[in-house]
Amino acid sequence: MSAGLAEGPITDGAALFAAYADAPNALGYCGPPDGIGTTDAEIRASARRFSGVWPYLQVLARLTGTADPLDARLVEAYWLGRDLGVDRAEFGRELLAVLGPRAGAYWTHLTPDLLSEAAADHGFHVFGVYPWSRLLTAGPQPLFVLDSCRIRWGSVVGLDPLTVSSPRLTWDGAALGLGEPTDGAVDGNGVALGDVVAVHWDRLVDVLTPDQVEVLAESTRDRLALTNRRLVAT
Repeated sequence: MSAGLAEGPITDGAALFAAYADAPNALGYCGPPDGIGTTDAEIRASARRFSGVWPYLQVLARLTGTADPLDARLVEAYWLGRDLGVDRAEFGRELLAVLGPRAGAYWTHLTPDLLSEAAADHGFHVFGVYPWSRLLTAGPQPLFVLDSCRIRWGSVVGLDPLTVSSPRLTWDGAALGLGEPTDGAVDGNGVALGDVVAVHWDRLVDVLTPDQVEVLAESTRDRLALTNRRLVAT
């Protein structure tokens, strides 16, 4: 069970979705304004109102032959970037067919040119679909949003207040990277010193296994490499 999640009759996949989606929803960035809910039915109804993550889970379910878009395996793969063997270009084409018609003038970059970066995960949405990586030269805000919105990992080094040491996103004017771990306050509880955790918008999401840390770190490095390739070319 994810740290800080309210108890209720919910499946593992719905619980995991709510844990990761709660912070941006509470900040008003995505999903229903009245919150995600605490029961399985409420979370499932809310998930369909996330215009970003829900299409990913729907397409991922179709391409993996999974009946439930909120299957825990799919939800974990989306948030952490676990490779489920889905063809990236095929996924990208199906995803853009859903997102493209909804996009306004601010999202004109959602074209087939983006398929080389496509992946069935949150990292692609943050760095590829969202426009922020294209605005890095405009000031500090885009880097702050990218670093806050991505799922990051870190070690718990303090409990009062909860403090996590985590590599933060860097921008040197030409390329994105990860700096040395730095300490920062995080909202949450229910963890122990030395736990390695996932953080989303400075909120504790879950305690990660060593395998999950490796998956998240690898998918993050892959995402930065793909994004930097585009940034260098433009």
